[in-house]
Amino acid sequence: GPLGSMESIFHEKQEGSLCAQHCLNNLLQGEYFSPVELSSIAHQLDEEERMRMAEGGVTSEDYRTFLQQPSGNMDDSGFFSIQVISNALKVWGLELILFNSPEYQRLRIDPINERSFICNYKEHWFTVRKLGKQWFNLNSLLTGPELISDTYLALFLAQLQQEGYSIFVVKGDLPDCEADQLLQMIRVQQ
Repeated sequence: GPLGSMESIFHEKQEGSLCAQHCLNNLLQGEYFSPVELSSIAHQLDEEERMRMAEGGVTSEDYRTFLQQPSGNMDDSGFFSIQVISNALKVWGLELILFNSPEYQRLRIDPINERSFICNYKEHWFTVRKLGKQWFNLNSLLTGPELISDTYLALFLAQLQQEGYSIFVVKGDLPDCEADQLLQMIRVQQ
C-alpha cells in the first residue's frame, strides 16, 4: 500500500556527526559516499589551499599560521565543509546555488519548480527533495522521511532561513532512484 512507497525512500539516520554524508546519500538516494571518500575530498581541498598559501612563500607568517590551524574542511567529529559537499556533488554533475542569495531571489523562482535543496546550519546538514510529485524532508535526525505539502514548502524554507540556515538549490540531474520512479505513480499519504 501507500506505506510501501514511503519505505522505498532511502533515508540514512544520524550517526555521530556524519550528517554531511547522510545529507548527500539521502539526496542521491543511495550509499554513494562514505566518510573515507569525503575525507579524501577534504584532504585534497586542504592540500590545494596549502599550495595556494605556499605561493606567498613558505616562510610567511600567514603560511605558518595556516599550517598550525586544524582543517577548515573537516574535523574529527565527522563535520565536512560546504566545499567538500560541493566537490562531492560535482562528481555527479550537480552544483549548488545559494537559495537565499539576492541574485537567486531576484529570479523569483517558486521553490516548487526545483528538485532539491540542501540546508545547513552550524554543523548540521540535511536534504529536502522531491520524489515523484511530492516533497520530503530527509533530515537524518528524523526517524524517517517527512512529507512536506506543496503549500508548506515555501513556508518551511522561509522558516529555516529565519532560524539562520543557509539553503542551497541543487542544480543538475540527480541519478535515477527507485523511490522517484515509484512515487511518480503512487502518492504518499501522511
